[in-house]
Formats: sequence, C-alpha cells, structure tokens
Amino acid sequence: MGSLGACEKKETPKSVQQVQPSPIMQGPISKDTQKGVPHSVSTIKSGIQVIVPDSVKGKWSGVKIVIEDKIAKKTKEYTLNLNSDFKIPDSNLKVTIGEFLPDFKMDGDIISSASNQLNNPAVGIRVYEDEKQVFPALGKQWGWLWAQKVFQATHSFEHQRYGITLKEGVRKG
Repeated sequence: MGSLGACEKKETPKSVQQVQPSPIMQGPISKDTQKGVPHSVSTIKSGIQVIVPDSVKGKWSGVKIVIEDKIAKKTKEYTLNLNSDFKIPDSNLKVTIGEFLPDFKMDGDIISSASNQLNNPAVGIRVYEDEKQVFPALGKQWGWLWAQKVFQATHSFEHQRYGITLKEGVRKG
C-alpha cells in the first residue's frame, strides 16, 4: 500500500494534536445558547460538559451508595446528599458526590440526562486517598457510578480494599 494517493488525507496523530482545555464555568445558561433547552452546565478542563436539564435539576436530593470492605467481607449502605463529601469510616478515603443523572447519556463532549426517568441512573463522584485524588484519573473532574449492574464495571472505582457502587437515587421531598 506504499504511498498516499491523491485523495487520501494525512492526519496528525491525536497524541500530537494540541487541544485547548476549556475553562471551568458553572451556572445557568440561557435557552438560546443551547438549542432552546434550559439547563445548568459545568465545563471541566477536559472539555466535557455536565448538563443537568431543568426537568431533572432539583428533583433529586441524594443517592444511596454501597461501600464494600473486601478484606472484612462486609458491605454497608449510606444515603448521601448530592454535592457533598463523605469520609468512609475507618479509612483514609473521602468521596465527593456530584450530580445525579437518572437517565445518563453521553453525546460527544456532553454528559446529561435524557429524562427524569430511572432508565440509566448514574452519579458523578471523586475519590481521594490521603487527600490525593485517586478516582477518576487526574485531569478528569468526575468519575461515574451506575446503578445498572451491566454498567457497574464500566470505568469503575478500583481499590485494593474498598468497592463503591450506586444503589439508587433519592427523590427530593
């Protein structure tokens, strides 16, 4: 297959391309800036935006997560508020709970919820060990936990002693 033909396009490998990170911004965006859908948005350094549609925002107060101690072979369920921190008892781990999306969807650089129905529940989290972020990978603001077992292994939090899974969202009111 030798040389490039006249119609073939030579591309710079992605590892060499320069990407301009987006600044962090949070807050409301007007209807006319995002195809008529009112929502709030946060842009993170990687360029990914987490958008909570108005149909979801304010409808959920928290999540129920299950912490597994793999060494003691015990699990315990906790109900945690959204946008809060939680220290796992008898450990040096702290979990930051972000937004809950009842119908998680990702379209390119946008993470959102397709509806307020529990079709694909997920919650954004960060995990710190000894004050150092260990989940998600550095440069990413949120890792995601899913309630559906089929997705629980997808980019899941991995630790030699503890496992964290999402059980369900907690409706407000």
